[in-house]
Amino acid sequence: MLFSLARPALFLLDGETAHRLTLAALRLAPASAPPAADPMLAMRVAGIDFPAPVGLAPGFDKNAEAPHALFGFGFGFIEIGTVTPLPQAGNPRPRLFRLVEDKAVINRMGFNNEGAGAVVERLVAGRSNAGIIGVNIGANKNSEDRIADYATMTRIMAPLARYLTVNISSPNTPGLRALQDAGALSALLDAVTEARGSNPCPVFLKLAPDLEPADIDDITRIAMDKRLDALIVSNTTISRPALRSRHAGEAGGLSGAPLRDLAQQRLRDFRTASGGAIPLIGVGGIASAEDAYARVRAGASLVQLYSALVYEGPGLAAQINRGLKRLLKRDGFATLGEAVGID
Repeated sequence: MLFSLARPALFLLDGETAHRLTLAALRLAPASAPPAADPMLAMRVAGIDFPAPVGLAPGFDKNAEAPHALFGFGFGFIEIGTVTPLPQAGNPRPRLFRLVEDKAVINRMGFNNEGAGAVVERLVAGRSNAGIIGVNIGANKNSEDRIADYATMTRIMAPLARYLTVNISSPNTPGLRALQDAGALSALLDAVTEARGSNPCPVFLKLAPDLEPADIDDITRIAMDKRLDALIVSNTTISRPALRSRHAGEAGGLSGAPLRDLAQQRLRDFRTASGGAIPLIGVGGIASAEDAYARVRAGASLVQLYSALVYEGPGLAAQINRGLKRLLKRDGFATLGEAVGID
């Protein structure tokens, strides 16, 4: 109800300004406990017990400004970032566009963040609070050695994060997606593994939806060889389906409703390529319990949201959790795990 009243005012502002105001309000909110583990929805992935399967995708809270306030909205886990070793301003504004008619977003933020030092301070200060907080790590745009940047971020963040996500799939840092190529990916994951050392922090890999079948096979093989803990499918797309908004031609990554079918298909592709041997996390265009359930049935153990919150409001995660229970009961499943990959 409050969101429906506030949305017209927020939509009078440009997307980035509205986002900053929302984060400022959340910084003033008290920390919230994560949802209690629901016997029907709780999932164990990569040795972590997730109390609920719906997480907040990175990009919303890049700098760990308010993760503990966000648990109050029903998220089972929060992923902050993308964080880079050094602070960087990102790309010039405007760089975030609402495509209202399409229930979509285009962004070309460019890994804008305050850098590892600032994020570490906040994570250390909030360590007494419960809740699963993952850290999405990236490389600085002007880095001379991006693989070294990921190794540096692994050393810094592994002691503080419940899991790390290696993000090589953003379309807004030139050349970054080349790290998905087989040779580069193998070298990158070796560097991350070495940097993690004996720390048990799980490592996930976030992938683009704009991949060819051979890429999917290569990435899956390497991920399994390197014993990655999960794949996150998928990031935003550089493709452009039919869109109605006047912002349709903006450069950057497209997310929201138009990404749903592509992200769903890529999840199916990775499930087929892996034979279910590596956990998958579904993200991209999820805006309802039905969307989330389809992703689970296609092979996702967990799902993440972000763009849909712009249009559906902050209560979406809790709404999806309730809807998932209804759908599981309808189909005769006692737990979410029983439905993973059933299709």
